Amino acid sequence: MNIMLVSVTERTREIGIRKAVGATRKRILLHFLTESVAISSIGGMLGVVAGVLLSEIPLNLMNLDTSVSIWTVIIGYGFSAFVGIVSGMYPAHKAAKMHPIE
Repeated sequence: MNIMLVSVTERTREIGIRKAVGATRKRILLHFLTESVAISSIGGMLGVVAGVLLSEIPLNLMNLDTSVSIWTVIIGYGFSAFVGIVSGMYPAHKAAKMHPIE
């Protein structure tokens, strides 16, 4: 959420210009929510890949076999997208409420 709040603060001028030329509150809200979900989803996927790869090293050294279920990956990815939606709500709402004059 902190990164998205900084993004909204730094892009105040851009938001104002978009509103001045006709962007609706809904459009701006969706823009920032989409951005938040994209960032958290990419982070979630990188986390899943890193977790699987880094768990292979010690398991191979101990001659143990491992498998990752597709459902674990799907749930992890879904959770990261959910976190993106929840953490992006306040910054997106704040951006949508801005006035073009700001």
